[in-house]
Amino acid sequence: MTDSNQLQALLGITFNEPSLLEQAVVHSSYINENPAFTLGHNERLEFLGDAILGYIVAEKLYQEFPDLTEGEMTKLRAALVRRDTLARMARGIRLGDFLLMGKGEEASGGRNKTPNLAGALEAVIAAVYLDRGVDIARELVLRLLDKEISKAISHGMSIDYKSRLQEIIQSRYQLAPVYRLVAEAGPDHDKTFTVEVMVGDSILGKGTGKSKKLAEKEAARLALDRLVGDFTG
Repeated sequence: MTDSNQLQALLGITFNEPSLLEQAVVHSSYINENPAFTLGHNERLEFLGDAILGYIVAEKLYQEFPDLTEGEMTKLRAALVRRDTLARMARGIRLGDFLLMGKGEEASGGRNKTPNLAGALEAVIAAVYLDRGVDIARELVLRLLDKEISKAISHGMSIDYKSRLQEIIQSRYQLAPVYRLVAEAGPDHDKTFTVEVMVGDSILGKGTGKSKKLAEKEAARLALDRLVGDFTG
């Protein structure tokens, strides 16, 4: 069983129901090998935590950065709640040390895998929210995200659409997106390129730009917009 007291100390939060925190760090592979375990795995908490995290970050950006446009806030929020960011936050509090997982998952390096760490952190946020309320959950999220918010602002919110798209595609479909140049127009000194980004036989986005790189970036951005719409609409 996870040492919930030690994890509570690292979080700086005392739980009324420590079992919520204990469930937040249970990977599904542990249940597969220990079907009698009564708490269950953390995937439902992860689902709730993802929504709570998005709300808290959106609220922070809205209140603290009145000059940001809707589009800029959307891009910045996406950068702050992406799995790589959450995994860095999780490593910062040694969350991987507390994960319960199956022997096979642990042997494959599961304690340091980005999806496991990001999902567990989202589950922990949900556990805090359910046990202590939104104010304590907000304090935790903003404390953990403080450096990431400052870094994202200082870097001018430069979002890598291609990396973000690849992360989502690999997570959902276990495939890598493919970029295909489909058209070139204009004289050599002023060409416009058109690129499609595909997964299998499906075209996810088509972008144009004054270079192949810019066209690929635009195609990835449009593909991300489509994927977000598909999964939220």
